[in-house]
Amino acid sequence: MKDVYITRISKILPNDPISNDEMENILGQINGKPSKARRIVLRNNGIKQRYYALNKNGDVTHSNAKLTQEAISNLFDKSFTENDMELLCCGTSTPDQLLPSHAAMVHGLLANKNLEINSASGICCAGMSSLKFGFLSIKAGNSTNAVCTGSERVSTRLLANVFKEEAALLVSLEQLPIIAFKKEFLRWMLSDGAGAMLLENKKNEEGISFKIDWIEAYSFAHELETCMYSGGEKLTDGSIKSWSEYSPKQWLEESIFSIKQDVKILEENVINKGVESMEMVFKKHNKDASDIDYFLPHISSEYFAQKLKNKIKEKGLQIPESSWFTNLSKVGNVGSASIYLMLEELMGSGLLKKGDKILLSVPESGRFSYAYAHLTVC
Repeated sequence: MKDVYITRISKILPNDPISNDEMENILGQINGKPSKARRIVLRNNGIKQRYYALNKNGDVTHSNAKLTQEAISNLFDKSFTENDMELLCCGTSTPDQLLPSHAAMVHGLLANKNLEINSASGICCAGMSSLKFGFLSIKAGNSTNAVCTGSERVSTRLLANVFKEEAALLVSLEQLPIIAFKKEFLRWMLSDGAGAMLLENKKNEEGISFKIDWIEAYSFAHELETCMYSGGEKLTDGSIKSWSEYSPKQWLEESIFSIKQDVKILEENVINKGVESMEMVFKKHNKDASDIDYFLPHISSEYFAQKLKNKIKEKGLQIPESSWFTNLSKVGNVGSASIYLMLEELMGSGLLKKGDKILLSVPESGRFSYAYAHLTVC
């Protein structure tokens, strides 16, 4: 089995950063009225700025595939060109279309050469699933390099016009045109961007690389009902009714394709199952948590940061608080791309020294999945 190294990381954050005060001007007001939920959500999530693939008028500037292609292109130079790629793995929760796959569309934009592609779906763990496919391919000797990505272009799903028909229907029924919190909550949480990593079977001759020691993933879908979803509606029994079972009229009037989150189920489970899975991964690899030099947790909101720290301590996992490294406040919650953006920033920070141990931790609340990667700086 081959050793696998992350040798390069790149990113793309589209357009200028958007402050909290600018968000609603770009996304628009539902039914022409300011959101009552916005300030509450922003106060709790700790995000100060984020990026949208939209200009200040709300016009689209990038597709998801374009963001991903640009991040990948930032990996290339004379020593590693687009024609040296052997495998392309792309993870996202917001592909531009249902079919073809996201990786196929990215490959089309790269227009480089024939190569193997893999698309990972899901939510935040999609980027880690992409990374694991590339890792295993190189480890098994199937390829000598792989480009792995995580990306999101969610902003177009947050625009006020997505909810226009639903708000109009509520008015016609003489009800307040207030969109359910499960839909509006995520309007103030999510943003756009892409990250890309080059994986190789040899480390950099100069500078640092990350040796991937292991990648693990866990799902609790056998225990828990759906929490975050799109393209369907949650029924009273907890099941999801697919968009294909609704009429086109209902797609609009019930905002079927909006991204929704059951915040009650999120609060009850995301931390508990996260630390439970963390215990499992440390036990499997006989790993001492106190040996972590940098802990990179993808957290959707600062609201959960202290809760996670408290639960980690409660379970006796001695991850030093000084090891925490996040950039949520600066780049926002970019879903499957967030862990790429964090590691890219850490790699270029000048903080790392050879031998440092890094733990990547990524939860997703779709139906509660968790992914971890252990890296050694070399």
